[in-house]
Amino acid sequence: MKIRIGFGFDSHPLRKKRRLIIGGVEIPFQYGLSGHSDADILFHALADAILSALGDYDIGYYFPPTNKEIKGLSSSFILKEIYQKLKKAGYQVKNIAAVIIIDKPKLLPYLSQMKKNISEILKIKKEAIGISCKTFEGFNNNKTASCFCTVLLEKR
Repeated sequence: MKIRIGFGFDSHPLRKKRRLIIGGVEIPFQYGLSGHSDADILFHALADAILSALGDYDIGYYFPPTNKEIKGLSSSFILKEIYQKLKKAGYQVKNIAAVIIIDKPKLLPYLSQMKKNISEILKIKKEAIGISCKTFEGFNNNKTASCFCTVLLEKR
């Protein structure tokens, strides 16, 4: 297939004594995302979207939470590894659309850096990356953050 579309999703609880890292950006906040790795919901959803488009397993297959050796792993490393799989398969990312859902903090000041981080890892223009932010409208009590992501891949 010349073009492929993939969909990814990730969600992690917010906890005290954790760093909040989204899109490779450490965001000052009283809570962080809890998970086996740094729990970057944007990079996880994006990695899963790429793997989905390739017809591959999800990131839990390649980076299982049961593997104690990768505890605390940077999600930037995960996304870089998935990028290598993408290149090996002969595809490139043409477009990304992501929706991050979190009540607090507001992410607008960090979106440009998130796009820059993604563009550097996946070798695409920042203009090809759309990230929007939504809230749970208080239903969540700021206990969880989630991200949905779609990608369009094209055969090189």
